[in-house]
Amino acid sequence: MAVSVFDLFSIGIGPSSSHTVGPMRAAGRFVAALAADGNLAAVSRLRVELFGSLGATGAGHGTPGAVVLGLEGCDPETVDPTAAHARVEAVAAGDRLHLAGDRDIEFVMATDIVLSLHAMDFHSNGMVFQAFDGEGSLLERRVYYSVGGGFVVDEEEAAAGPRDDTVLPFPFHTGADLVSLAEQNGCSISHLVSRNEAALGHEAVLRDRLLKIWSAMRECVDRGLETGGTLPGALHVRRRAHALSKAVESDPTDPLYAMDWVTVWALAVNEENAAGGRVVTAPTNGAAGIIPAVLHFYWRFVPGATEDGVVEFLLTAAAVGQLFKANASISGAEVGCQGEVGSACSMAAAGLAAVLGGSPAQVENAAEIGIEHNLGLTCDPVGGLVQIPCIERNAVASVKAITAARMALRGDGTHHVSLDTAIKTMRDTGADMAVKYKETSLGGLALNVVEC
Repeated sequence: MAVSVFDLFSIGIGPSSSHTVGPMRAAGRFVAALAADGNLAAVSRLRVELFGSLGATGAGHGTPGAVVLGLEGCDPETVDPTAAHARVEAVAAGDRLHLAGDRDIEFVMATDIVLSLHAMDFHSNGMVFQAFDGEGSLLERRVYYSVGGGFVVDEEEAAAGPRDDTVLPFPFHTGADLVSLAEQNGCSISHLVSRNEAALGHEAVLRDRLLKIWSAMRECVDRGLETGGTLPGALHVRRRAHALSKAVESDPTDPLYAMDWVTVWALAVNEENAAGGRVVTAPTNGAAGIIPAVLHFYWRFVPGATEDGVVEFLLTAAAVGQLFKANASISGAEVGCQGEVGSACSMAAAGLAAVLGGSPAQVENAAEIGIEHNLGLTCDPVGGLVQIPCIERNAVASVKAITAARMALRGDGTHHVSLDTAIKTMRDTGADMAVKYKETSLGGLALNVVEC
């Protein structure tokens, strides 16, 4: 199945695309399957098992609540974060669930959602949904996997593997393909992606939907800048974007004024994400601050920035994201944070290089620099929360993406390590990485930082 730009950039809620958005979508798919099979009216009890990384850090990532919302018919893009939080609390307190938003059944979150450290074979983020009738007989059992970035596949899709049943005018499977196609056709990478999106049926809505994504990013930044206090969870992490924005704003003569704003914008997004607010998965929630921060840099500090430039940035970034998705992974539970923050840094570097006038070869170079210097990055969230080191990590990677783009633009696109080699190295490194460093909170900072 061809991956669309709107698969990589989707509007949802925090704190995690794989642990919140994905499970909510999986629960929604299970309810839809029950309805399609004529079993919905007979359901009396549900049981949900969350495996691997979902079991290890699901509590801190809000996974049980996301499952509840999905079972009640909520969608990540449209659900109101404040109302969603209140609804989960009501289900937990009352032990009753509005299945599909219609049928009221008994549901005890503490026992009907089971967290297991055991990892399923296909992917660490496995989920098993079961529905029973009033006699206790099994009506339906479905297995889903949250494979990163909010993507969900069921057991049959996992066994069959990816299918390319859409004929694209410009198919590419590697970074080398991408550059070659652009050079042969005398066009930009963003143009190639736009023509592929047209083949997927998005031509009429492409620009408007991308600008809607940009609007959602801006709204997220604005909310993050307006909000102080502390983040939810036992760590009581202080939100810093609001106060830092005032400090940065007070001294526009600082030679690093623009870079300080990039830091603040990234912090604002990831604080919103950690608080369960509405964010754009880009390509994951854990790395959601990087592309918005770099796009804000383009919008505010690059003379002549336009909405056409925003569209070009997102299309170019999506091309790179498609390569990571196809040839490695964007799941922290599969390859560590190099697959989330590393991929986002690479995507942002490519997008910025493109809108600053870079050639396809320079764009590929920028993307390679962005990932090469995130290789080996572990996913070790303290307390299972998407806060430490995730929030600051987005800020640092945002500045790194800008540096990568500028380095590439100073050259002619020639370099020793290709993007394809770096992506393969990231995949291999993730395979070699100990499980405790892949979103389990069993190693690294998560083990060595004492929770207070």
